[in-house]
Amino acid sequence: MREKELRLALVCYGGISLAVYMHGVTKEIWRLARASRAFHDGEAAAGGSQGVYRGLLERIEVDAGLRLTVFTDIITGASAGGINGVFLAQAIDTGQSLDPLTDLWLEVADVERLLDPAARAASRLSKIWAAPLAIMAARRGASVDDVDPEVHDEVRAKLSAFVRSRWFAPPFGGPGFTGLLLDALQAMAETPAGPRLLPPTQPLDLTVTVTDFHGHPERVRLNSPAEIVETEHRLSIGFTCPAGGGHFAAIPDLAFACRATASFPGAFPAFTVTEIDGVLADRDIAWPERDAFLARALPAHSAAGAAEQAVLIDGSVLANAPFRPAFDALKNRPARREVDRRFVYIDPKPGVRSVKLLGGGDTVPGFFTTILGALSDIPREQPIRDTLEAIAGRSARITRTRRIIDSLQGEVEETIEALYGRTFFLDRPTPARLAGWRAKAQTAAAKQAGSAYAAYGHLKVAGIIEEIASLFERIGWRGERTTLRDALWDHCQAAGLERVSGTGGGATPAAIAFFRAHDLGFRIRRLRSLAARLATLSEGGDPAIEAMRTEVFTLLSPYLDRETPQFYAPTLAELLRAKDLPAALDSLAAQRALSAVDTETDARLAAAMAGLPRGQRREMLLAYLGFPFYDIATLSLTQGESGGEFDPVKVDRIAPDDCTSIRAGGAEATLKGIRFNSFGAFFSRAYRENDYLWGRLHGAERVIDLLVSTLPPGTTLPPGAVATCKREAFLAILDEEEPRLTAVPQLFTQLRREIGSP
Repeated sequence: MREKELRLALVCYGGISLAVYMHGVTKEIWRLARASRAFHDGEAAAGGSQGVYRGLLERIEVDAGLRLTVFTDIITGASAGGINGVFLAQAIDTGQSLDPLTDLWLEVADVERLLDPAARAASRLSKIWAAPLAIMAARRGASVDDVDPEVHDEVRAKLSAFVRSRWFAPPFGGPGFTGLLLDALQAMAETPAGPRLLPPTQPLDLTVTVTDFHGHPERVRLNSPAEIVETEHRLSIGFTCPAGGGHFAAIPDLAFACRATASFPGAFPAFTVTEIDGVLADRDIAWPERDAFLARALPAHSAAGAAEQAVLIDGSVLANAPFRPAFDALKNRPARREVDRRFVYIDPKPGVRSVKLLGGGDTVPGFFTTILGALSDIPREQPIRDTLEAIAGRSARITRTRRIIDSLQGEVEETIEALYGRTFFLDRPTPARLAGWRAKAQTAAAKQAGSAYAAYGHLKVAGIIEEIASLFERIGWRGERTTLRDALWDHCQAAGLERVSGTGGGATPAAIAFFRAHDLGFRIRRLRSLAARLATLSEGGDPAIEAMRTEVFTLLSPYLDRETPQFYAPTLAELLRAKDLPAALDSLAAQRALSAVDTETDARLAAAMAGLPRGQRREMLLAYLGFPFYDIATLSLTQGESGGEFDPVKVDRIAPDDCTSIRAGGAEATLKGIRFNSFGAFFSRAYRENDYLWGRLHGAERVIDLLVSTLPPGTTLPPGAVATCKREAFLAILDEEEPRLTAVPQLFTQLRREIGSP
């Protein structure tokens, strides 16, 4: 059975009240992860859409011979998308329910609950002259059919109260919103914990964007002058849970991130540390992690002792589509089996501006339109093309590298055959033989590379130093990375690595000793190349090939474990805190014990190859022994990208425009929250129920599309199977939500008719 991991890096846009729709989408992604976990744990099938996803995973295994594991391990979000991302990450890490967030959006995300008590109109006659403005706004906002006949009166009344509330100051209350977020997080913490929705070896990364209103100084190095100071307004609040789980974050940490990223300008007051301190004090909630969290979330302010003076506003002001943190999290991602990596972004309103201040596209903007557009619309709505091009560039480099390897295959195989003689391929590989052959191949590749080996060797040394510097920082080094990197370079130079190629060709003894002790990346790349070659041989599902594929990914684990800080004994951290780098490097080499791992790898690979038919065994031996030749030719192309996942990344969007199985027309035909400059759902419970339900339906449709898109080339499910699966998921969602969503009965009737309910 072929195994594959579908890994989702989820990017959640800002959307103001369309947060309710996005929550419906993320709830289906959460249910998909739960279905995958239950499927692999052999648990009984659950009901609702989760049961449908479980059934589709089973069908893919039976019909396509593919055992699929699905999880989300990278989440980024801005503004309302940041709140959804925080709660989803917590649910993934703890196995707790997302239903408390559903309650928050449906019950609490309403003008009547969000308005600051001090901002409310003093009486029914306050600013009575402004009421016609609310009526005009209601008429201008009508873009789709009403959910319920009574919604007109509800929306008009709430619009009137909103327009007549406090002017020239944010109408919504900051401390009140912080309290509501704490309530939802606490309610979530009180739900039963379940299994973590990630494999034991997989970390979880969450990042939300924030805008530092006043900015903070950042030093930038130049040639002349040596250093300048720039004011930086972008902030990212990140959380990482290591492989195997652990303490992801305290509730006040998560509430801080939610409130900071969703401080929409004009609607909510700017957020400060003092605000959350006050709310926690009023509720008598302890925050022992406060200082450590602030040092990480606000490093520049904390270093200056001024964290309380930081003024934070909505993260979508400068980064509404936070792809970059997700892209950065790809580095050194562990991969123990075949990976299908997807960047999935949720855009609730493609082509629709959040705040419509600009004039029409056919008119030349005037004075005020130009200023307002520069300050608001343009920064928020800047296209994501640059980031998508970076992702495409990475995938193109990976594809190009694979093509180079394919083109070199014949030449490398001829070299290996000449090196060992043809009788070599008739022998059964043993651990001793495989170790000897491997060493001989590496020496031959280095010598045949000639002068090119010097560049390759120095590139390897540089990569190893960067890997060790990053690891040491995570383990216990305190100080600037440049200082650490320079000290590591000095140590390597003193150890004789100023030269890596010998006068007679090949590597110097000092380089050989250094690579044997520290070159973790080479070993990982070699096994990954073997897995890639196995993928070309397994189209027929040969049990021997699949057994060897499993063994190769199993053998990757001890090497990948050595990339994580958790692997190392506390003595290494103590040496780093004492800044004793020579002793720390010796301790690192001793604890890694790479030569011993290599011996175990040779033994298990020899046993796995022995079970292959002669022709396939020969091809695997050629791939394994020929790897040094391929690596010398391609390392310069893949530097910095080959340590973790090394597969092209695909990008998928989830948006109303992409979901047409039930109703075409995109957001205009389905969502109510797009009204009133995307504040619409704050004015009606019926609007929120409408958008939440459509979010779940659209999420289900795209989740099923994602699962089906992982099928091997040339493999399909039986005709009609996908459409049937979607219909079952839609009806399961309607059955589950109809008792809760009582404000939109006509919508359920209409949807059942459109879906074709029996």
